[in-house]
Amino acid sequence: MRIILSLIFIFAGLVSIAQLNIEYQEFQLDNGLDVIMHQDNTSPTVSVSIMYHVGSKNENPDRTGFAHFFEHLLFEGSKNIPRGEYSRYVESAGGTLNANTSFDRTYYFEILPSNELELGLWLESERLMHAIVDTKGVETQRLVVKEERRQRTDNQPYGSILEESMVRAYPDYPYSWPIIGSMEHLDAATEEDYKNFYKTFYVPNNAVLVVAGDIEYTETKLLVEKYFGSIPKGVGEIPRPNKRPAPLTAEVRDTIYDNIQLPAVVQIYRTVGLDSPDYYAVDMAAQLLSQGESSRFNKSLVDDQQLALFVGSFPLGLEDPGVVLSFGIVNGGIDPDVLETGMDAEVAKIQTELMSDQEFEKLRNQIEVNLINQNASLAGVAENLASSKTYFDDASRVNSELNRYLAVTKEDIMAAAKKYFVKNNRVVLYYMPKPANP
Repeated sequence: MRIILSLIFIFAGLVSIAQLNIEYQEFQLDNGLDVIMHQDNTSPTVSVSIMYHVGSKNENPDRTGFAHFFEHLLFEGSKNIPRGEYSRYVESAGGTLNANTSFDRTYYFEILPSNELELGLWLESERLMHAIVDTKGVETQRLVVKEERRQRTDNQPYGSILEESMVRAYPDYPYSWPIIGSMEHLDAATEEDYKNFYKTFYVPNNAVLVVAGDIEYTETKLLVEKYFGSIPKGVGEIPRPNKRPAPLTAEVRDTIYDNIQLPAVVQIYRTVGLDSPDYYAVDMAAQLLSQGESSRFNKSLVDDQQLALFVGSFPLGLEDPGVVLSFGIVNGGIDPDVLETGMDAEVAKIQTELMSDQEFEKLRNQIEVNLINQNASLAGVAENLASSKTYFDDASRVNSELNRYLAVTKEDIMAAAKKYFVKNNRVVLYYMPKPANP
């Protein structure tokens, strides 16, 4: 169950943009930094966060893993923060902090008592302007990242599913390599490589700063200008992939041998990016399959037919054309092809039979609850505002996301399933136990 929950966290956490009537103000500094402020004085806390529009897809193919590596490296310290002391500043003030990296962006945040707002802004300005990028920090964090890979991927049953799926689903696109990157690439990189990455992507005009919580707008704007206004604008164009990923034209099948006891079936359908009109119908089709204990996959394949211990379907909302990944752990004594046939049958029902009004209303209600829950905390509000601005250059989308889902009809969901959930648009992997005597 711990493995399943970890996978759900990975897939569901790659992107989230939610719906509430969120009031905010925004402005842009002369150096290009986009700033969004959201006032919520219900509790004496504040969230300071910054999203950089750099993920693993922006990396040099010979230097993969840099985006994720910098997520670690930029906690080392700065010109004005002693090495290893970054976290201590936040924790001593009674706050928490964290960061995460995806294929498309890197995100840092602190949650602090509201009287420590200035501390949060200073810390993030130091990360942006004066971070330590040197050999000592690089060597320290290389060891940390290698251990993270061993724990999360190499030594975790089914831990390589996302990596093995993406490398086959995107044979000609940067989504093909894992977010954590290649350890060989990180070892081969020089200090100059790391400094160039920092100078290229960690610039104000490639970032969105969000301050949310117990704040006053005028005071907060003055503090932002104080700490970020003098940071120079980045020079040169921010590297982006210069083409869209080519569509799949035939089914790709493969077998992966892993340190597992029960086989698994993985199906990866190539779909659309966040900016596509079809995104919401695709997302709802995936949720119909696996959202909740009464979902179609769970009811049919786990409860009724007892073909699987677990089956889930996870839409990866990506900036460029994404995927829906379905994953099932086979029940004891069941062949993987039997589970695959069962999964295909449930997909076929969505393609050929309109769901009932009752099931459609349940799906819409689930989505509404999920979106509202995402904005139940300052951290969620801040990230959703940052995501809206980063991906769409439009923070107001945070208040229209639910309407986009509610505009989807039953017919739209059926059409999306017919268009994207087809065999010549997917990768199928069988995860099998390693043989005792290979």
